[in-house]
Amino acid sequence: MALALLVANLGIVPFSSPVYNLVNKSLVPLAVPLFLFDSDIRRIISDTGSLLLAFVVGAISTIVGTLVAFPLIPLKSLGVDQGWRVACALAARHIGGAINFVAVADTLNVQSSAVSAAIAADNVVVAIYFSILFFLAKTGEESNEKAGGADDEGGELTIIDPESVEDSSSDGISGITLSTMGTSLCLSSCLVTLGGILTRKILPGTSSLPLISLITVASATAFPKFFSKFVSSGAALGVLIMQMFFAVSGAAGSIKQVFELAPTLFLFSGLQIAVHFACLLLLGKLVFRLDSRDLFLASNANVGGPTTAAAMAKGKGWPRRVLPALLIGVLGYASATAIALALGPLLIRLIS
Repeated sequence: MALALLVANLGIVPFSSPVYNLVNKSLVPLAVPLFLFDSDIRRIISDTGSLLLAFVVGAISTIVGTLVAFPLIPLKSLGVDQGWRVACALAARHIGGAINFVAVADTLNVQSSAVSAAIAADNVVVAIYFSILFFLAKTGEESNEKAGGADDEGGELTIIDPESVEDSSSDGISGITLSTMGTSLCLSSCLVTLGGILTRKILPGTSSLPLISLITVASATAFPKFFSKFVSSGAALGVLIMQMFFAVSGAAGSIKQVFELAPTLFLFSGLQIAVHFACLLLLGKLVFRLDSRDLFLASNANVGGPTTAAAMAKGKGWPRRVLPALLIGVLGYASATAIALALGPLLIRLIS
């Protein structure tokens, strides 16, 4: 994105192009189902244990953080009617992950300059926050502990990291081949088309992405073995589309505007995450009596997604929590878009 922003402002590529519209309007919706092929809700509920409750507490904490931060920092510098849209997109980012930020930003028609500035500022805040989480988290597990829902070696549970694009055929799950990539793209196209048709019938005039997400999650839950064959290829294609989205967002942005908007967005994102963390500890420790490791991992999954949560579990020597951390990250992908979009009317009321 930074490179695209630079070359556009140097005049090498244009600020607007039909190709950018193609990516935003046609390709981005395809990425949503591609990332949700592994969203089997039954498995998530049965195999995440106390991490599931910690994740829910973390999601609620992000909502609280957004509702607290937005009236204090209403992001008026982003332009008319843009502040609440960006706040919703960042809420999605801090409940699920980058794909949810993309989905909400696209659904709410966030301006490209605001997208570029928000991503730049939030990446800095998230990096600082992860450093704090890793510092606070203790290394190693208690020997008599049984956390999550998987055994020491992962048991019979098999899961593919939604952001991993490595070949997984050796694990008994179809890897990345021309066949699986073609089928993944076909499945995603069918789900997007179905979601679009149902949206026009049921909720005309609204974005189809929330309903597309719902249909994909329902399908992956109903037919988990079938969809599991395409998790790796779907994730590979999804990552590619996301990178294209970030590239066109950067190309359509202004470096001057990014530097003007980033400081305000940095403050907003920092306050949002700070309230999230405080609320997480307050509810998690005092109300639900959850283990600190579960809370830290859940927060990591909220803010960073399944990849960073699993990496933290591995790095801190919490092997029983690696697979549950991946699963709750997938749950974040499945739920964050709808939750963040529902926040929109509340944020509008707060500043009206």
